[in-house]
Amino acid sequence: MPWDFDRCVDRRTSDSVKWGTYAPDVLPMWIADLDFPAPPAVIQILQDRVAHGVFGYGKRPAVLIEVIQERLQRLHQWTVPAEAILFTPGVVPGFNLAIRSLSKPGGEVLIQTPVYPPFLKAAGHSGMSTRIQELSRQDQGSYGVDLDEFKKTVGPQTSGFLLCNPHNPVGRVFQTAELETMAEVCLRSRVPVISDEIHCDLIYGGHQHISLASLSPEIARQTITLISPSKTFNLAGLEFAIAIIPDLELRRRFEASRGGMVPVSNVLAYVAALAAYRDGLAWLESLVGYLESNRDFVWKFVAERLPGLSMTKPEATYLAWLDCREANLPCTPAKFFLKYARVALNDGKKFGPGGEGFVRLNFGCPRSLLAEGLARLAAALASKDQYQRRESAV
Repeated sequence: MPWDFDRCVDRRTSDSVKWGTYAPDVLPMWIADLDFPAPPAVIQILQDRVAHGVFGYGKRPAVLIEVIQERLQRLHQWTVPAEAILFTPGVVPGFNLAIRSLSKPGGEVLIQTPVYPPFLKAAGHSGMSTRIQELSRQDQGSYGVDLDEFKKTVGPQTSGFLLCNPHNPVGRVFQTAELETMAEVCLRSRVPVISDEIHCDLIYGGHQHISLASLSPEIARQTITLISPSKTFNLAGLEFAIAIIPDLELRRRFEASRGGMVPVSNVLAYVAALAAYRDGLAWLESLVGYLESNRDFVWKFVAERLPGLSMTKPEATYLAWLDCREANLPCTPAKFFLKYARVALNDGKKFGPGGEGFVRLNFGCPRSLLAEGLARLAAALASKDQYQRRESAV
């Protein structure tokens, strides 16, 4: 059936962080949630559960793990035993728990920047330091991993490698050869991998997500994989994620790291995840097609109407990583577009080394809102010299 992703839902009157953080005249295109309602199957199962009226201590639906196993096998050709599947209230709590479980005095956590900002603080939460490898910027602005440099970066104090695949914000879907080399280095150095794969369902044509742990039984035993229906089906507010940990000892350490402070999940999140994974495939296929069209719309608009800005087409996610370094703006790009275009974007420098001069734009919205936001950016750039004089006068 057709899904109306062009319909604009008023979120300003809701409890939305995205729409409630800035002034009413600002168009928010920053935080990574969608402006689309969840699949009808999810809404229906939540309505049915709420109608029951009793919200005592709950447990996960018995069939949920089977649904997750079947889905991983069908979409990612990955066979996962039931006992390897655990639950957390989100991917960010999940990778912080994983890092805590691997912490040691003097330990380091390797990350690849520019990257999702919570990665930058995760090691510090567990008393460790952060070791950074910048992604390599290739021809035409695409990103890759310097594999020779990666081999040198993994050192004796590296306690874990926190991987983002698909990568946020640059939109890369790492290829088999890249993943195999990184896995081999981690195996040889006995460095566990924490793989954040939250965007693994939002892959565009010509690309295929490969879960690192699916490469071999050896790397699976050394990997904690984190996935969630939150980005895929717009369920982030329900706080639900899945940790896949095939190795028994890693599972024990992960569970112990909860320390009585981090719960599993809640009754509404469980049923929503079940409906999304079991009954949401048709909706998801339509969503990805719509987002891919939005991606192409942004790419063409940037190339034709935003002088000084450039981008490469993301291979996954609904996030565009815009290079503003040639625009000669009078202030940081995020500040400029907020002040003069009234569009809220993520400041690239908050994504760590390699992010300076960039902004992240969320195109997971109806096309009319996307077109309006991009037109505002174009108008601000057209008046850049005027704003430059104003900034200089101040």
